[in-house]
Amino acid sequence: MKAKVYKSTGSWYIVKTETGEFWNARLKGVFKIEGISSTNPIAVGDDVEIDSENELEKSATIIDIHDRNNYINRQSPSHKMQHHIIAANVDQSLLVATLKEPRTSQGFIDRFLIACESYHVSAIIVLNKADLYKKKELDKFEQWKEMYESIGYKIVLISVKENNGVEEIKSALKNKITLLSGHSGVGKSSFINAVLPELSLKTHGVSGWSGKGIHTTTFAEMFDLPEGGQIIDTPGMREFGLVDISKQELSHYFPEMRSRINDCQFNNCLHFNEPGCAIKKAVNDGLIHIDRYVSYCSILDSVGEKNY
Repeated sequence: MKAKVYKSTGSWYIVKTETGEFWNARLKGVFKIEGISSTNPIAVGDDVEIDSENELEKSATIIDIHDRNNYINRQSPSHKMQHHIIAANVDQSLLVATLKEPRTSQGFIDRFLIACESYHVSAIIVLNKADLYKKKELDKFEQWKEMYESIGYKIVLISVKENNGVEEIKSALKNKITLLSGHSGVGKSSFINAVLPELSLKTHGVSGWSGKGIHTTTFAEMFDLPEGGQIIDTPGMREFGLVDISKQELSHYFPEMRSRINDCQFNNCLHFNEPGCAIKKAVNDGLIHIDRYVSYCSILDSVGEKNY
């Protein structure tokens, strides 16, 4: 019986069958997927085959997993040498960020975008908490908007609290499977409550002493949208560690660099201090934003290490 994974708690899964029934399912013994070494062999969004254990209690065993269209992963917070699959078979990602309470760094945004690029998943950046922003934050948003939209990313300013901009995002979710991600405290659960008020997800603010968000989502979970499509809520992340990306590959996941790489003098150019570099020339000519180049250099320096 085919089903889609809607929630993962580590050992048990909630799956939904093609007939719309929800079942509790567990893995059958040791479950490994060839070519993928992760802390979680099955993720939310995976299509699986299940065998019924108890029809009345709707409990089952997962016996097989269907091929994935894609997946987004990150460095495992607890196992540095392994990765953790955030979600599988997604159509797009929605990164919720904030410019204060808490502040999302450009480095975090760029790392997330790199992961999306590497798995061919389109990304939308949503800056929430516009109701808190003064001129400083609004100027920063305009800078980011110009920078990210010039390279093909959609970036939107919203206030979930005041219900400004939410409808625009809701329309972008229709009939798509969307991964929702971001730091703790940026308003992911509040956003889902605005889209699906009947869920009444628990929300918390920001820790006063640390300025960092308080986790409210413990496990990734998928929700059906009334107008079609699904949204996957994920636990808040304080860091986004990249995996399976080499220094040589990194520039391929910056759209503004990808189109110019072949113009470099050397085909193994890292765009750092090599002569005849088309990327550095484009930065000097104002064709690549200096902040994106600085971000690239910072990430290049940390590839293969713990990434913050």
